[in-house]
Amino acid sequence: MTTQAPFHPADAYGYAELLSDAERASLLRLRGLLDEHVRPVLAESWDRGEFPPGIEAPLIEARLMDPVEVADTGGQPGALYSGFRTFELARTDASVLTWYNAQAGLFRTTIAYGAAAAHAAELDARIRDFSWKGVFALTEPEHGSDIAGGLATSARRDAGTGKWTIDGAKRWIGGAGQADVMAVFARDVDDGQVKCFVVPVDAEGVELEVIRGKASLRIMQNFDIKLTGVVVDESARLPNINSWTDVAACLRRMRADVAWSAAGAAAGAYEAAVRYVGQREQFGRPLAGFALIQEKLAHMLGNVTASLGMVVRLSQRQAEGIYRDEDSSLAKMHTARTLRETTALAREVVGGNGILVAHDVARFHADAEAIYSYEGTHEINALVVGRSITGLAAFR
Repeated sequence: MTTQAPFHPADAYGYAELLSDAERASLLRLRGLLDEHVRPVLAESWDRGEFPPGIEAPLIEARLMDPVEVADTGGQPGALYSGFRTFELARTDASVLTWYNAQAGLFRTTIAYGAAAAHAAELDARIRDFSWKGVFALTEPEHGSDIAGGLATSARRDAGTGKWTIDGAKRWIGGAGQADVMAVFARDVDDGQVKCFVVPVDAEGVELEVIRGKASLRIMQNFDIKLTGVVVDESARLPNINSWTDVAACLRRMRADVAWSAAGAAAGAYEAAVRYVGQREQFGRPLAGFALIQEKLAHMLGNVTASLGMVVRLSQRQAEGIYRDEDSSLAKMHTARTLRETTALAREVVGGNGILVAHDVARFHADAEAIYSYEGTHEINALVVGRSITGLAAFR
């Protein structure tokens, strides 16, 4: 019998072995960048509630969306690679992951799905190297879970000039202050359908304000955005997004990323707990040697392993072209719920020191609350799954 060290200490069943050697090499390079440039500044940045600007350049220059290791083999990174990239980022910090995936996930998916094919390919190259930075602007101050029917931002087309005028407000838009453009979803006043427009953040009539006082995702800068008489050309409209059905198709693809992020954050909390109990002594011996501590660690590892199994299979199915609302909703619902439990257990085993940011678990514990709520609350995702089970819709 032969044994080898796992690619990841929280990957008990070796799901990363499904990746190619080149994909694993790219992820190891990412891990090194995170350990060198990101981890050392996390506690202080979280305490101040500020995004550390020095971490952007190394992660952008790494070209993780088209990694050189994979390109050198003549291949392209697969869906599992994208999932594990999210996992690696999230196990370090959920805010850093949110910043990166605002570009690599939300914005990239919207452009890939919404733009005309030839234009989408051209734009994707600029998205991958961050020469064109964008964010996803859907949620509104008064509309989150009910955004499908409640979206209030309006777009009116001038029949004479062909230009569109957008009025409304968006909320919780992460990374908007670092972006060039926003993918703004607005309801066409003529046909009542939701459409999407690429709007420059410095366009006349756009106002950005950082949301202060957050107890979760403190490093990530989220914004309130007001759009007052913002005028854009017809060329700014993404032609393949013409209804909420099209928006839902984008969200169906994006929700898998959130499930991966929940799994990654749970892994980060678990690892932080293992590190701490291996070093901390009480009653003359390491905490790691106590039965009750080991039971909690086993419980945490079980949660991470189950979550990884779910998101790995979800990504495999999506790579096969199988996209179902209930699949991504089930994964997001389950992984976010067990993330909450895992981070709470991690905080327990670290004891009183668990509320100190320096030991990491406090950060994961707080950030779990944001992951639990965004990209569909537990209840909304449960109802999507329930509709699939029963054939009856419990909400509209």
